[in-house]
Amino acid sequence: MKEIKKCFITLLYTRKAQAVKQWMENEGFSKEGSSSSDDELVDLTGTAQDLIDDVPYLDHGSTANHSNGSWAGNAGLLDLLEEGVPGVGTYDDFNTIDWVREKSKDRDRHREISRKKKQSVLALLFSLSDAFSGWLLMLLIGLMSGALAGGIDIAAHWLTDLKEGVCLNGFWFNHENCCWDSKETTFQERDKCPQWKSWAELMVGVTEGASAYVVNYLMYVSWALLFSFLAVILVRAFAPYACGSGIPEIKTILSGFIIRGYLGKWTLVIKTITLVLAVSSGLSLGKEGPLVHVACCCANILCHLFTKYRKNEAKRREVLSAASAVGVSVAFGAPIGGVLFSLEEVSYYFPLKTLWRSFFAALVAAFTLRSINPFGNSRLVLFYVEFHTPWHFLELFPFVLLGIFGGLWGALFIRANIAWCRRRKTSRLGHYPVLEVLVVALATALLAFPNEYTRMSGSELISELFNDCSLLDSSKLCDYLPLSKVGDKGANFSQSSNGLADRPAGPGVYAAIWQLALALVFKMFITVVTFGMKVPSGLFIPSMAVGAIAGRLLGIGMEQLAYYHHDWPMFKSWCSPGADCITPGLYAMLGAAACLGGVTRMTVSLVVIMFELTGGLEYIVPLMAATMTSKWVADALGREGIYEAHIRLNGYPFLETKEEFEHKTLAMDVMRPRRSDPPLSVLTQDGMTVEEVEAMISDTSYSGFPVVVSNESQRLVGFVLRRDLVISIDNARRCQEGIVGASHILFTDHSPSQPLGGPPPLNLRSILDLSPLAVTDHTPMEITVDIFRKLGLRQCLVTQNGRLLGIITKKDILKHMAQMANRDPDSILFN
Repeated sequence: MKEIKKCFITLLYTRKAQAVKQWMENEGFSKEGSSSSDDELVDLTGTAQDLIDDVPYLDHGSTANHSNGSWAGNAGLLDLLEEGVPGVGTYDDFNTIDWVREKSKDRDRHREISRKKKQSVLALLFSLSDAFSGWLLMLLIGLMSGALAGGIDIAAHWLTDLKEGVCLNGFWFNHENCCWDSKETTFQERDKCPQWKSWAELMVGVTEGASAYVVNYLMYVSWALLFSFLAVILVRAFAPYACGSGIPEIKTILSGFIIRGYLGKWTLVIKTITLVLAVSSGLSLGKEGPLVHVACCCANILCHLFTKYRKNEAKRREVLSAASAVGVSVAFGAPIGGVLFSLEEVSYYFPLKTLWRSFFAALVAAFTLRSINPFGNSRLVLFYVEFHTPWHFLELFPFVLLGIFGGLWGALFIRANIAWCRRRKTSRLGHYPVLEVLVVALATALLAFPNEYTRMSGSELISELFNDCSLLDSSKLCDYLPLSKVGDKGANFSQSSNGLADRPAGPGVYAAIWQLALALVFKMFITVVTFGMKVPSGLFIPSMAVGAIAGRLLGIGMEQLAYYHHDWPMFKSWCSPGADCITPGLYAMLGAAACLGGVTRMTVSLVVIMFELTGGLEYIVPLMAATMTSKWVADALGREGIYEAHIRLNGYPFLETKEEFEHKTLAMDVMRPRRSDPPLSVLTQDGMTVEEVEAMISDTSYSGFPVVVSNESQRLVGFVLRRDLVISIDNARRCQEGIVGASHILFTDHSPSQPLGGPPPLNLRSILDLSPLAVTDHTPMEITVDIFRKLGLRQCLVTQNGRLLGIITKKDILKHMAQMANRDPDSILFN
């Protein structure tokens, strides 16, 4: 009865529309259709063929669909059969949106609002609320993302410490919080207090000796295995899209690709929980990349509170670009760096309005995180440091060396990781994701525990390496010999107000050097096999850790060189005995930036992020030198960053804007059909029946069909999408009286004479795009590729003297570019 009632209402509106159709045409109204589904990018769908079930059948509040480039009209006088069909104007899963159509819909919506706001106070208030809705949405995204990031930081810190012991005052306290109120701590042993007990103390009652070491070792490995097992099981059972970094897929989605469920509710919940578990397990991964995915999930869910973002895919992607900035803002406590990261690294379309809103959202998120204060030090990140010693011009040489190391490591890591991930996809290894995670977690825990620099979390390691030694530091990296014990070297001792003089390394520093060297080799190897597993895994922290270790080692070497050989020409002019010349922590920071830049190929945003981390303007030049050198070296060995490499590995249809097309091919060389292919499947504007069109749809898998005047003339009329065609025919068969397989389908304004007693025709002109992009057969592919990139096209028609010759899709272009680069063109899986 419900279905009959819906069809009856539709027929009533159809009859009413027929009475006013001529009046609407005379008044200049054009036809409308429905908007995109509310569930787009949110809920996993069974198959791409479920075209009707994922949207409400009759949506009286739906806005109009694009037709002939624009729409306008009286919303109360819609022909619902032709123009209000639910699902028309939406997209199948794993397809690319039509940017031109979506932007046209939004412009026409703005025109309609502007026209109506002069007619009544209510319409004016609606116009104001529509203009304010974008800023309100940014506020909500910032608040939600900041709160989630604060919770993730607190939970990860607690679970990481739980592997080593428990607080007697309350098991929910981490190590630092447990010892805050203790009056028995000292500067030398500030982490030891009676309230915090290691697992060995609780189980065997001793803190030293072989038995205590074995118990702590076993508990550390057991907790690591438990956390990693829970993470991979939750991902596998509830949200397969919650694994990995998320940034390659976010970049692809922002370019216009549809991946339903990737930014959905379950993905957000599971990613948040498993990110805490994965980081706490001790695996060589970070939470910074996945936080971008978390922020984009928040944005996509909140978009459904606002009609203009829920029903327009292009507008929603502007919000997701701002959410990417929010993710980096809460990950590093760097709002400005987050905005630049979104602009430089992930966004495909970034208008000026999105820049302002990204800045506002990043500001709100950083303020929210600061209010939560997850680390208890009034800082937004765990490894915030301040350096006071100025750098010297001659230090640019070791800074450039760090840049070279970062570029070499970045290029090596990308090649090794892609080779490992390809092996995972093509071998039996990919069939056992749970076993793989457990084996890697077991190997990581067994090898990490004996070395204190691999046992601690990635953020704590970076904080330790960035640290500028002071008198109260008890770290082995600050175990220098007192100047009073080194003879004449201390004669000219002078301690500056901001730092300690360069001193000879003590036994603690030499022990730390060996441990850091082993940690460097371990981190370089284990990160290759960890990134890409079926758990949430970021790459920022592991890459920074590798660079920070290398930088700290080089910094210590430079410091000792300056101390023992201060009379060398390179030190003599600016480094006098007893002066504070070299800051090893600065070298660690530059090494971290260089390695992260070599892996991701970030430049401007990376420098700003590192500047916001340190709060020192005077170190921008060294950061720029190291980052730029790293990019040059890495680009010389391979043009792709890690995210672009994973996009290509997964076969996503992403046209990289940074890549130049240098080949002298023409549109006719790329278009389909080729000479050996069957003729192009086309529809005629008035000569095909419903049965013939349905047969063509069932026999092909194309996402759309060109419409021509006739098979003989091949004069182009327009283009119709497969999804719109299927939905409209199905809806007409159910709800329009007399539509059968023999009914003619018309794409014209006028209805040609029909045989007496024959079935009524079905007019689908409302779903026809009368202004498809077309190029001639001799258009250079360089220009065609630029058109696809700048307009976000999914297909382009090829004509010769107005006659249709073929079609070029984004997939065709990507296959052609892969073929020109001697890569496998069949690796491009989607359009």
